[in-house]
Formats: sequence, C-alpha cells, structure tokens
Amino acid sequence: MRVLIVDDEASIRRTTAVAVKSMGHEPFEAGSAVKALKTIEEDRCDVCFLDLKLGGEDGLEVLARLQKAYPSVAVVMFTAYATIATAVEAMRRGAFDFIPKPFTPEQIRQVLNKLAKTRRLENRVQQLESQLAAESAPNDFVSAEPGMQKALEIAFRAADTPATIMILGPSGTGKSVLAREIHLRSAQREAAFVTVNCPSLSRELLESELFGHVKGAFTGAVADTFGKVAAADGGTLFLDEIGEMPLEIQPKLLRLLQEREYERVGESRVRRAQVRVVAATNRNLASEVKSGRFREDLYYRLNVISVALPGLQERPADLTVLAESCLAFFARRMGRVAMRYAPEVSQAFAHYAWPGNLRELRNVVERAVILAREDTVRLDDLPDDFRERSDTDPAVGARVTLDELESAHIRRVLGSSRNLDEAAKTLGIDPATLYRKRQRLGLV
Repeated sequence: MRVLIVDDEASIRRTTAVAVKSMGHEPFEAGSAVKALKTIEEDRCDVCFLDLKLGGEDGLEVLARLQKAYPSVAVVMFTAYATIATAVEAMRRGAFDFIPKPFTPEQIRQVLNKLAKTRRLENRVQQLESQLAAESAPNDFVSAEPGMQKALEIAFRAADTPATIMILGPSGTGKSVLAREIHLRSAQREAAFVTVNCPSLSRELLESELFGHVKGAFTGAVADTFGKVAAADGGTLFLDEIGEMPLEIQPKLLRLLQEREYERVGESRVRRAQVRVVAATNRNLASEVKSGRFREDLYYRLNVISVALPGLQERPADLTVLAESCLAFFARRMGRVAMRYAPEVSQAFAHYAWPGNLRELRNVVERAVILAREDTVRLDDLPDDFRERSDTDPAVGARVTLDELESAHIRRVLGSSRNLDEAAKTLGIDPATLYRKRQRLGLV
C-alpha cells in the first residue's frame, strides 16, 4: 500500500516511514495539511497516518478535509494527547483507527494488516455483487471434448503463476468468463479484476482509460484520473480483444509488461504497477504481426501461455450438457420449473453451426424460455434459423446418437407412407414395434 505520514515532527515521520517500508509498503511524508493534500493529489495513497496536533492545525479538521476530497483514503489518527474522548470523536468522524504516542512498529503493523484485510473483504464483496448483477448463465468448466479439456488444463495450471496468459478463440466462446476464473484461481484472487475492452474506445480515450491522465491533458480532461492499470495494481488486468489495440499504444503496454512502469497521459512522472495481465482475442495475432498491425515484441511478450478455446461446433459432446444447464438456469430465473426440450429441438441444436458459440446458445435458450407457452421448448419457440434447419436430417456417419438417426429415418418413412402398416413393412418391423418406437422417440 502507499502510506502517507502526516506529522509536524520530522523524527516521527522518519521512524514511521522506516517501519512502513520494512513491512513492504511505500511511505510518503508531509509536515503540513497543505503538503498532505498535495501529496495525495499527486500520488494515489491508500492510508494516511495523521497527527491530531499538526502544528497550529486541528487534526480533526484536516481529517474532515481529507475525507471530503479523497473519501477512499483510510485515515489513522495518532497523537500524544490520547484520551478515550478524543479516540471516540476521531472514529465518529470517520477515522479508520487510532494509535496513541509513543507507538511501536508492531502497532503500525497491526493497523496496516487490519486495513489490508478490510480492503480485501470490500473488494470481495464488490466482486460478488458484480457477479450477481451480471446473472450470467453457469459455466462448470467441465468438458468431454479433448480440445476443451486441454485448454482448461493449461489455463488452470498457469493460473497460480505470475505468467501472462493469452486466451484465443472465436467470439462468444467464453474468453472473458475463463479470464475471471483464472483470476479467482490466482494469488491475486483477493485483489481487483479489471477489464479493458480494447475496441470500444478511440486511441486517445483508450490510452487514458488504461493509464489515466492529468487535468488538462486533452479536451475534456477536467480532472485527474488514475486509469485501469492503477485500479488493477496488485490484481489482474484483463485486456479483451487485444488484437484491436492501436499500434500507438502497444509500446506503452509492452513497457508495462516488461518494466512494470507507465505514465499517465499528460504527465512525465514514471509510475509503477504490479499487475497480472490476461489478454484475449478472436484474431490470428501471428498474421496480424506479419501484416504489420501488431508489434512482434508485444506478441511474444503476451504469448507466454496460450490457451485456445474451441468453438461450440467443435464441442458436440458438450452441447447437450450446456443446453440443459442453460435451460435450468433461465427457467429458474423466470420462475418456471421442470422445463425440457422437445426431441426436435435437441435435433435442431445438434445440426446447427452455432456461429455465435456459447453466447448465442444462452441467448437462444433464454428467448425460448420466455416464449414457450408450455413447460416444453418446441421448434416454434426458437428463432427462424432453427426452424429452417428442422427438415435437415442427420447423415449416416454424422456425430449424432443412434436414437437421433433412427428418429430421422422413421419420420421420413412415415411421411412417405400411406399408413402405419406400410411404414412398418418398409422399416422391416411390425406395426406394434413401430408404435412403441414412435412413442419412445416422441414422434406421436
């Protein structure tokens, strides 16, 4: 953490700074309220140790000014004039804690550990609230497909290391979901997970979004901002669709990855950040490098661990499980229970190409749950693309079950026969057997 020590006695500032630094934190010093406010404005501080008697100034008044200007900074009061009444008043006004002088390094350590634990809990609560608000469909990260199994194994083995991870795959395959899961399995799990969507902003705004800017750096910069890199300090920075990042910003990202250094827009001061980077793209970055649209050195720096997510069409063994999981999720969210798919819907799902992958599957299932008049999802509840493909039966050798193949064949024979007896004769079975098969396959 960045720790500001505000005291009019230089010896107190020095000894406290030594203790803070020995604990792995970065100390800053100020001998007055004016210097303290200026320091916090220039350096993002997490905690401020503030003397109650600051020269001719009242520390409680300075506390109020700090809270108004920088509410995220935790203030710890310390003073030689320690009384219960003073401590209660400081806490009542919003101080995080109170330490009497003379204090020991252990007291400093205890209050900083207490603050770190509180911040971790706050971040965890925010993360859980964000996940609940998103109400995303479940993803169990279990697959029966070798390609997906390999991708997940690589991702989760690398999750608890500081290595940069690149997630590759078509749109809608769950790259952002996997990135968050990597964060939750990492050493940074208690810190922030910060997302930057690279294609969503212009070059100027994306640079500011990433690294922050100072007031007046460009038109519209009416106040200082610290940016997503500072927000992700100590945690994970997820760069979504990094293949869209403008060439002008790529050297600055490379510097962050290699040196852990960056500068805000409009500022020459070098800042440091310890962030774990996870990037994702649906582009072929090797081809982008050859065409000159992506820096080769940045490509190799990002591509330390590469995870390739297959499209849904390449995961036929997972399709049924995923579709059932989505159906249960959206049915529960809509207050409907015991919903199921009609056999022709399952067949239509198996024959569909799913160009939008998991995202499209979830959208289709959510729509079907909303429109279904009964507890069974039928073809009429699906978009037109599925109804247009409902007459396309699986070919012999297609990756479908025997029941699906048999159902398609019986349906076609029934459609071309004058009656049940003729259909049974064509199929080489007796009418009673055909009747039972039609019931089992849902063709009656």
